[in-house]
Amino acid sequence: MSEKRRDKKKRILRNGESQRQDGRYVYKYTDNNGKAHFVYSWKLEKTDKIPQGKRDCVPLRELEKKIQKDLMDGINLDNKKTTVLQLVEKYVRQKNGASLNTKNKYRTVLNRLKKDPFGQFLINKVKMSDAKDWCSKLQNGGCTIGTVGNYRKVLRPAFQMAVDDDLLRKNPFSFQLGDFLEHDSKERKALKREQEAAFLDFIKNDTVYSKYYDFIYILFNTGLRISEMCGLTFDDVDIINRTISVNHQLLYVSKIGLLVSEPKTDKGTRILPMSESVCECFKRVFKNRPRVSVEPVIDGKSGFIFLNKRGRATYNVYWVSRFKSMCKKYNRTHDVELPNITPHICRHTYCTRMAQNGVKPKVLQYLMGHSDITITLRVYTHLESEDILEEVEKLKEII
Repeated sequence: MSEKRRDKKKRILRNGESQRQDGRYVYKYTDNNGKAHFVYSWKLEKTDKIPQGKRDCVPLRELEKKIQKDLMDGINLDNKKTTVLQLVEKYVRQKNGASLNTKNKYRTVLNRLKKDPFGQFLINKVKMSDAKDWCSKLQNGGCTIGTVGNYRKVLRPAFQMAVDDDLLRKNPFSFQLGDFLEHDSKERKALKREQEAAFLDFIKNDTVYSKYYDFIYILFNTGLRISEMCGLTFDDVDIINRTISVNHQLLYVSKIGLLVSEPKTDKGTRILPMSESVCECFKRVFKNRPRVSVEPVIDGKSGFIFLNKRGRATYNVYWVSRFKSMCKKYNRTHDVELPNITPHICRHTYCTRMAQNGVKPKVLQYLMGHSDITITLRVYTHLESEDILEEVEKLKEII
């Protein structure tokens, strides 16, 4: 009968265990694919002391327990060199059918992970506490909770892919941000009727900004996204039937430039009705549109309605800048200041106004092009108290 192998302390070593001449312990095992692996530790048991000058480490037999559990659960142990960045890159490569907006989000996340030390973490070492800590650092570094949420929306399915591939047992990003991050995002508020009227009246009569009146009026009265508005061509606006066909958007992407893409959501393609006043605005826009010798062509589309003085198509940043200037001038010249107004506030105001006027949620969802009706319903839950009182008064008359 062969003598059992022992370490330098005369302790019996189990199958796969051995001790090197320098005193370091080694455990050899074979994964479910038949590939041999080795793990090392200066300690066999938890009570062992670390040799002088060596770093503390997990005892070999604790490592063995984890390895055996992973093998029993079918976890693929050949993932020790996969980093968070490599995992996300693999996940993104499989999203060939993603929309342009989604691809831009993927690019933003990848760029962050390339610069952030977290991107070099090995995926089998990432715990939920590590994932939460990273999200907290992002917010403390200046990211809004919405931006952190966008990162998590990519990392969570990427790690779930690793779980599904038996690379991991648990998904470290399976948590809700609101459970531990501060809600720092400001709630968007629609303009009150008198605020909207005051702003439009100011634009209409201002010597500098009056040329933008029709554009702004259309935004307030159609609910179009600014990217949809900028992407409108003559073919999309039917003056006779008073309809606007929304089937694409115009975006500006860093390092790429202007491009035409599909609507933001799968419900973004829609036909919007025009009021008589909106129709009159479009007629004036057509009449006053700058004359150009060569029509701008972007991704095969031409005839863009809204051009700048150089005859080029306008886009989001162009209008955000102008709205900012208009609001500053208004507040300088009026005693009662207006809140910050952006193109999206125009859209949000339109949505709120439709809800106030009794438009049904499903109809409003269509008009707004919202992908999910819960987005639309939020408007109904944020109606001002005066709107509720007004409805109660109407009910009293009926009763």
